[in-house]
Amino acid sequence: MEKFYITTAITYTSKKPHIGNTYEIILTDAIARFKKQMGYDVYFLTGTDEHGQKIQQVAEEAGVTPKEYVDGIAGEIKTIWDMMNCKYDKFIRTTDDYHVKVVQKIFKKLYDQGDIYKGEYEGLYCVPCESFFTETQLVDGCCPDCGRPVEKTKEEAYFFKMSKYQDKLMQYIEEHPDFIVPESRKKEMVNNFLKPGLQDLCVSRTSFSWGIPVEFDPGHVIYVWIDALSNYITALGYATSGSGENYKKYWPANVHVIGKDILRFHTIYWPIMLMALGEPLPKQIFGHPWLLFGEDKMSKSKGNVIYADDLANRFGVDAVRHYLLSEMPYAQDGTITYENFVTRYNSELANTLGNLVNRTVAMVHKYFDGEILPPAEAEAVDKELIQTALETVSGMAKKMNEYRAAEAIGEIWNLVRRSNKYIDETMPWALAKDETQKQRLQTVLYHLIESIRIIGVLLGCFMPETSEKILAQIGAKETDFDSIQTFGKTKAGMHVGEAAVLFERLDEKKVLEELAGSVKEEEKEKKKEKKETPKEQSKQEYITIDDFAKVEMKVGEVIGSKRVEGADKLLVSQVKIGEEVRQIVSGIAKYYDPADFVGQKVIVVTNLKPVKLRGVLSEGMILAASEGDKLCICAPEGDIASGAEVR
Repeated sequence: MEKFYITTAITYTSKKPHIGNTYEIILTDAIARFKKQMGYDVYFLTGTDEHGQKIQQVAEEAGVTPKEYVDGIAGEIKTIWDMMNCKYDKFIRTTDDYHVKVVQKIFKKLYDQGDIYKGEYEGLYCVPCESFFTETQLVDGCCPDCGRPVEKTKEEAYFFKMSKYQDKLMQYIEEHPDFIVPESRKKEMVNNFLKPGLQDLCVSRTSFSWGIPVEFDPGHVIYVWIDALSNYITALGYATSGSGENYKKYWPANVHVIGKDILRFHTIYWPIMLMALGEPLPKQIFGHPWLLFGEDKMSKSKGNVIYADDLANRFGVDAVRHYLLSEMPYAQDGTITYENFVTRYNSELANTLGNLVNRTVAMVHKYFDGEILPPAEAEAVDKELIQTALETVSGMAKKMNEYRAAEAIGEIWNLVRRSNKYIDETMPWALAKDETQKQRLQTVLYHLIESIRIIGVLLGCFMPETSEKILAQIGAKETDFDSIQTFGKTKAGMHVGEAAVLFERLDEKKVLEELAGSVKEEEKEKKKEKKETPKEQSKQEYITIDDFAKVEMKVGEVIGSKRVEGADKLLVSQVKIGEEVRQIVSGIAKYYDPADFVGQKVIVVTNLKPVKLRGVLSEGMILAASEGDKLCICAPEGDIASGAEVR
């Protein structure tokens, strides 16, 4: 059996991945599923990139260790990947012990053979991108990749001799024209980076500590690209004693599926690292485009971020998979808006596909008690449908072998539309009224069932749950890819299942109003969370004792606490106030660990109007005192019972 090793880029654990990040794992899953359908022995790798200065900074801001921080984000990423029905073979984390040990071996090997040397780096560094740049590479003084400001930095570092392998890599790319795809990506790498000449690459850092240590030089940590890129071989057991069978079996990778923003690292740094190690290069690197929100890149600061799990919870996993895979072109950026999503859901999933399956199964039940009867000789209109079905199978396979997922789905939808047109042309309801047309009716319905069977099989790699539902509704027995190479594998005498709606049609106006409302509510909550600088007052504003008497305060005891998902500053606590337990959200996560907070006595304002913060209900306020970077919870002195009034 032919081997096929496919990988995603490993996801950086600085924050929850948005729907654009999620596109990559869904695309790779679709390719892997297709290759399995075609009979390949597939190994599918994904995972998380967990080291670097940015991780250390965000962990410090959250008041946790870097390992605690990445454990949380990695778990969240894996949960989303699983939720989106992605069936990978291995999920690697760059904090895994085996990966750490092999990366240290790789670094030492490159150093021992003279490809890594010690020096000093002075230049411009982008923390979010973990990348160094020269002055000429900046765009308006900012990072050319993300547009953020860069920092001037100077530190002792180890460097990798990239220039030593430049000519060898150029020759390899010339001799392997499909090494980098699409073609536009290859031209970008050759013209913008290789031809102008490569600088030696900084491969260690001393200005932060969250990384894999250089064993022979304490104080240095191995810089992100040697660490992260090596995952593709460490996951297979490269350079491990007594193992490495998967490495021998699957390497070199058939394709690395990556975003176009990290193309340089995968098409220049990674191949040169492998050349220096004496290992084969991956067969192909596919740089996919971005998914934009409308015409903008998704950004939390712009408030235009959509998350795949939010969409899936509202519309279903397969609806999200379908939109992403059908909307993203091969080489140009795709786009998502709520309006586009709902429109395509209704027009393609509910109307075009859902109606085809539902009314066909319903007609087989209505006219033949659910039995699929044999067809008579095909007429011209039948032959057109059959030809379209067979062309769809070959066309879809060709597109998927080139990783053109949107075009491959387009081929399937051509068959779905042609099948609907076939119903309009043959008018089964009219045939059913004429007893002499009974054989013609069973022929038409047989052809529709067979066309739907082919559609169901083809959808397996894109919309696996929907594929299973379709094949179950028509009672299909032949469901492998070989079975759809010919038209007519459905056996007469079989029975269809019960007709069921695949996708409920949405009330577009209502759904968009609900989505707009949730976005506005989120914006309000974000504004509430922002720390506002109090205006200086010219004179003290006094209140009366009656004003103070309106505030109801009681002693509470924290009996449970945890961090609010996606909010670095917020804890949500269960507070016992007498016989009552209230849920209270507080902006104290930087100062209090949830486990340490449990058991504390606190002062609670109990008559505040309940509000939602980051979607979490808060039923009161815990009092605290702050000074500069210090914060202290206000607590009663002595053994005061929860529920006691504070005056």
